[in-house]
Amino acid sequence: MSTSNNGKMTMRERLAYSFGAFGNDSFYGLLCGYLIMFITSHLFDTGNKALDNKMISAVTLIIMCLRFIELFIDPFIGNAIDRTKTRWGHFRPWVVIGGTVSAVILLLLFTNMGGLYKKSAIGYLVLFAVLYITMDIFYSFKDVGFWSMLPSLTTSSREREKTATYARVGSAIGGGLVGILVMPAVLFFSAKGTSTGDDRGWFMFALIICFLALISAWGVGIFTREVNSSIRKNKQDTVGIVGIFKVLSGNDQLMWVGCAYLFYCVAINIVNSLEVYYFTYIMGRPKAFSIFSTINIALGIVATSLFPILSKKFSRKTLFTCALVCLLCGLGLFAVAGDNLALVLLAASLFGLPQQIVFLIVLMVITDSVEYGQLKLGHRDESLALSVRPLLDKFGGAVANGVVGQVAIIA
Repeated sequence: MSTSNNGKMTMRERLAYSFGAFGNDSFYGLLCGYLIMFITSHLFDTGNKALDNKMISAVTLIIMCLRFIELFIDPFIGNAIDRTKTRWGHFRPWVVIGGTVSAVILLLLFTNMGGLYKKSAIGYLVLFAVLYITMDIFYSFKDVGFWSMLPSLTTSSREREKTATYARVGSAIGGGLVGILVMPAVLFFSAKGTSTGDDRGWFMFALIICFLALISAWGVGIFTREVNSSIRKNKQDTVGIVGIFKVLSGNDQLMWVGCAYLFYCVAINIVNSLEVYYFTYIMGRPKAFSIFSTINIALGIVATSLFPILSKKFSRKTLFTCALVCLLCGLGLFAVAGDNLALVLLAASLFGLPQQIVFLIVLMVITDSVEYGQLKLGHRDESLALSVRPLLDKFGGAVANGVVGQVAIIA
């Protein structure tokens, strides 16, 4: 049941929320970074190169279109979560249900569905589209619900920063763990002699990550609590379709940070999605990607741990600007690194280090904009406001999937 407190969170709640972030980012990394690689490199092997390329192009186009369509669904998902009233709160039921269903369906997408594409290409594409959009919608309920919980866990802005820091450490480890496990796990479970894995290897890798995502969602549902306070009480019970867009457009603080984050997401997702291809096909050292991911986890934890200290000494604007400069330096070094492993790892580190800080800054600004929107508009819309960040992440992922799929075919 929901509770009330003095703004302080227990260590158990912080760790449970951090574990939820761990599973959430592991799932997101599998979905956005490695499903597309499984499809482009391993799924279609009819022996007919032209047909295989057509299937790859069709599936990646379906993914991109469905993710664009879902951009218009996410605000309604956030609104639905805001209007949910249960004895377990607004958010936890959606985290558990969404986490469970999305994990099961994503695992199915890492199979050839009984070789259906060889028997009926159209049948496979239709089934893939239905499963993918279902999975993505339930994941949206889980993702929006999870990050929307932050304002409900405590009313203290400082406590939110601490909790978000814990969560982002979990995210850094979860997202990095996927990169560490991907090639060793795929190759371990695949037939010997394969340099980039086979269907069984990719399925077992997906099984590990989906299981972690599932149990972490249940951990959040069982071990966290939402706080009741007068500030969280809406002054109107429903918003309506027109009202949803009025809320988003009326909160100018939310919209401005959203515009900046939009361009950032597109660039980050494209580069991050292509990194595993770079190590596998350009450098010819797929196992070195695990080294890169291990370094990224360490840097992510360091950057996240430093955020509370840095946020006290510098404004969010200053931190955001410095983080972007560091990202650009990493990209510049990437451009000249070639197949030099040391330079590539340095470039990847410069590119990966600031990402955790940027995420936390954006999350804090959006979270604090909830109260701003409540003051300005007269009612509180936590999930609706916080659905903007995952919505933009998905937009970046959609663009990245389309770009990566076509690059893979061309290359």
